[in-house]
Amino acid sequence: MRGLALCRLLRRVSQPASQVLIAIALLTGAAVSAVAGDLEVPDPGLSPAERGYWFLLNRPYFNSDFKEATFDELWTVWEEPVRSEAEKADGTTRRKLALSRYGLMELPARGSNVPLQYVAASNGGWVTNCFSCHGGKVAGRVIPGLPNSHVALENMREDLYRYLEKHGRLDELADSGMPGVPLGGSNGTTNSVIFGIALGSQRDLLLNYVPRKTFPKMLHHDHDAPPWWNVKHKKMLYADGFAPKAHRALMPFLMLPQTGPEKFKAWEPDFKDILAYIESIEAPEYPFSIDRDLAARGQVAFNRVCAECHGTYGEGGEYPERNVDIEEVATDPLRFQALSPLARGGHQISWFGEHGKHKVNQYPAGYVAPPLDGVWASGPYLHNGSVPTLWHLFHADKRPVVWTRSEDGYDPARVGVEVTELADVPAEADLPVERRRYFDTRIPGKSAAGHEFPEQLNEDEKTAVIEYLKTL
Repeated sequence: MRGLALCRLLRRVSQPASQVLIAIALLTGAAVSAVAGDLEVPDPGLSPAERGYWFLLNRPYFNSDFKEATFDELWTVWEEPVRSEAEKADGTTRRKLALSRYGLMELPARGSNVPLQYVAASNGGWVTNCFSCHGGKVAGRVIPGLPNSHVALENMREDLYRYLEKHGRLDELADSGMPGVPLGGSNGTTNSVIFGIALGSQRDLLLNYVPRKTFPKMLHHDHDAPPWWNVKHKKMLYADGFAPKAHRALMPFLMLPQTGPEKFKAWEPDFKDILAYIESIEAPEYPFSIDRDLAARGQVAFNRVCAECHGTYGEGGEYPERNVDIEEVATDPLRFQALSPLARGGHQISWFGEHGKHKVNQYPAGYVAPPLDGVWASGPYLHNGSVPTLWHLFHADKRPVVWTRSEDGYDPARVGVEVTELADVPAEADLPVERRRYFDTRIPGKSAAGHEFPEQLNEDEKTAVIEYLKTL
């Protein structure tokens, strides 16, 4: 869809609706150019899982006008002093600064300089892919399927807006002001569920695009992506476990205006393979030393206190997929409240639920206790990413009010991301891009409260259980 066409579309909807669409356009670069490279196909000898991985890295499912050259010039609109730092740097260093600012990373095994989180279209555009949220790094190691706890979509959106404004190209995207839909209040989090709600409200049950003047009420909140390697253990998807696991349940985020029902049908086989890839991923092994005797004692305590919700591991292990009542788990409720029973039911009767074939959990009790394979790598913890380490998770009264993480540091003592703890966001962090480096648990949707079940353990047992969790 050309930019001016999107402008005309935006004029037909309410201002809140236009803000959502502008946010999507800025996130995906979806306003201008046609998808390129869509006819390229994977090697016929690949397995379904291998094809799924290939599709994620090589097939663009969105349009894009986000060129690599544009990415390499975004530093020109950065704030000082980082703009001057970038200006003085060589091209390689400048690229690293940009990747860090936006939570992107290169995957050496890919054999190109395109970040893991993007597909390179043949027209030179970069098109976002699922690894934007589900491809991250831990202790400096890039792992597809790991939650991207560095992602900074709001930084990207703001810089793109300023860059296009500086070069007189805002008409390519929209004719109104700065988008009002947040993409993530802190680096490492997203507001992805709201996009599903907003986009779905503009479709009929057959996925025809039906623009409406208003959007449903949207409760914005920050969310931390789950690790993909645990999908194989689940029957239901998402933090509240409302959606039956199926390949179509992975596709709602494709609902941009230019993507009609015919494209969903054409891409459906791709997403069958993508689900096969997701279910093939194995959790990474803990790379540091483990006290095996202590871990063995921790397993006993874990099975006594934690296994009822999180399951057992090793030979004969079982995962109960327990949905824990929101009052019992007592973690931040905004994600739970953001998706209404009506919205959940809408998924069931839509194309995504195969018009009633897949029965949703329209009234979940709360959040699903996740499997804990590879839990050492998937910090920060809780559904909103508010708790930086397992030690903090086991010591509710010691969880930091505000914290900021290092780029590649890992804390093997406390098992989680390396952080600096603060009582408040520094006063000098007055720009939004600076404030988003700090996770402030006092903001609605970002609370680190709740999940106090480990308090049933004494201090020695807590230490032992944390040691055991390294082995999963």
